[in-house]
This record gives sequence, structure tokens and C-alpha cells, in this order.
Amino acid sequence: MTDLKAITVLVPGKLHPRSVQRIGETFNLVTVDAFDPSTFADDLTQSVRGVAVSPALGGAFVGPAFIDALPKVEIISNFGVGYDGVDAVYAAKKGVMVTNTPDVLTEEVADTTLGLLLNTVRELARAENYLREGRWAREGAYPLTPSLRGRKVGILGMGRIGQAIGKRLEAFGLSVAYHNRRKVDGLTYDYFPTLEGLAEAVDILISVVPGTKETEKVVNARVLEALGPDGIFVNIGRGSTVDEAALAAALKGGIIRAAGLDVFANEPNVPQALLELSNATLLPHVGSASTYTRDAMADLVVDNLIEWFSKGRALTPVPETNHVKA
Repeated sequence: MTDLKAITVLVPGKLHPRSVQRIGETFNLVTVDAFDPSTFADDLTQSVRGVAVSPALGGAFVGPAFIDALPKVEIISNFGVGYDGVDAVYAAKKGVMVTNTPDVLTEEVADTTLGLLLNTVRELARAENYLREGRWAREGAYPLTPSLRGRKVGILGMGRIGQAIGKRLEAFGLSVAYHNRRKVDGLTYDYFPTLEGLAEAVDILISVVPGTKETEKVVNARVLEALGPDGIFVNIGRGSTVDEAALAAALKGGIIRAAGLDVFANEPNVPQALLELSNATLLPHVGSASTYTRDAMADLVVDNLIEWFSKGRALTPVPETNHVKA
């Protein structure tokens, strides 16, 4: 039986406290403040076999220099379904497993997406402020807003979360279409082989795609123009997938009607051009930020480490490292 307490797991930077606690109870936990591998002591670099990391919580990129500095590392357990903070391709070349935390946050993110969509279309946050500022009493009823009724929704990225959003939209009585790298077997939604084609066919576009080189600024001025002057754009995926300057210009110039954003390219810094717009609904990346879901994510980070070192397999390997063996 493997003595897990003899295995050193490194936690660089910040990580969910539940993950840190469980790693400390199960493994030999080592924490460091910096991601800079040049600051790691020699005895540390030679002993670390596992890494638990959350780049989204203020950590740096886990790239080749970091991985090379830990010659005995076998697994990098990433907190979050998005793992663009880890160079999974390089890790795979080095025989290092990378895991993420899918499924456990799917429903929460889908719920948040619908809440963000409703807030954006019906201007609920602005209406509340109108009441709080005493304007209802002084000026009368809040102005009429756009509606979800009669709209067609396009989803960019039809993975687990995209499909969960689609089911919710169906319950709202809305038609759904999507663009993906390829058609999804068994899905009856209309498929569009190009993003611009999807944007032209719908008046609500929801982006759920991860941040990769292929998706960087894929939602650009052409896509927004195709969405049209009554169009609503919602981004719950990654900020890097949107040309934020083009989006701000489209919102300001009436090229689209409104946008609801939970993610940004340079978090926590939000472009001033977006902050100044009344038709932009902005959230501080709270898609999965409930106690219930974050605890489940934290557990999965640790469960991947336990499964790897006790049974030689990972529970949720990312596609790039599916082939990596213990």
C-alpha cells in the first residue's frame, strides 16, 4: 500500500483552503508564495512529485521552466475547468499528467449564465439601482426593457457547460443553435460551421469556450456586427476569447444592444471603456463561485492526486494528457 504521507505535493501561490487542508492531511504538503522556480531550494525540486495549482487565483503560468525545475513531478492538479494557466502540451511531452475540475461546476456556471443573461436583457441591476436612488418615486416607472421572448440563442462552445445552458434555454422556450469545432453527436440543435454564420442567425450569443491560442479574440468586430443592433452578447467562458476593444466600440456605437460579462482578458482589471457603458452588465468572475461548488472543485483537486498516487490513474485528465501513464 502506498504511503501517501511520504509523497511531497507542492502548492505554489494561492489555492482553495479546503484543498490545502486535505493535501496537508494526506500528503507531505509544501507551500511556496512564488511561482518562480529559480527560488525553489534544491531539496524541494528533487522531492516534489505532485503539484496542486490555481492560476486563476493569482498564480502565474505553469510553463516549461516550472515543469523542468521539478524533474520528479508526475501530476499537476489544476483547480478549475479551464486549464489555460498550465502548459498541458508541454506537460504531456514530459510525461506529466494534468487534471482539471469539470462536471462539478457545470450546473453552477449554467445557472449563473442564465442569471447574467436575464440581468443583461431585462436590466434588473439597473432597475434595482433606479429604485434605491429614489427615482421610482420621483420619476415614475422604470423604462421598458428588451425581452427574451421570440429570441434565438447561439452558443459558442457546446461542451458540458454549453449543453447545460442549452437545456435551461429550452425550458425558457427559446430556440438554440451552436458553433463548435465539430458537430456534437446526438444533439438536435442547429449547427453552424462558422461563428459568423451563427452570429448572423441568432440575436443572443453566449460564449462558453476556453482560452486557447485558437480562441483568442475569436469574438471580434465582424462577429459582433453579424450579431446586429438588437444583439445580446454574454461571455461566461474566458475573457481572452473576446476583442474587448471591439466589444466596447460595438456597445457604444449601437452595433449590438448589450453585453453581460463574467470574465475579462486581464482579470481583475476591467477595461475602463467597458466600465463606462450602461449597457454592459459586469460580474467579477463568479460563474462557479458558490460555497457548494467551490468545495466540490477543491475536493476533486485532491481526489485526483490521491487516485494518481494510490491507483496510478487520474479521475479527470485533460485531453492533452489522456495518454500519460503513471
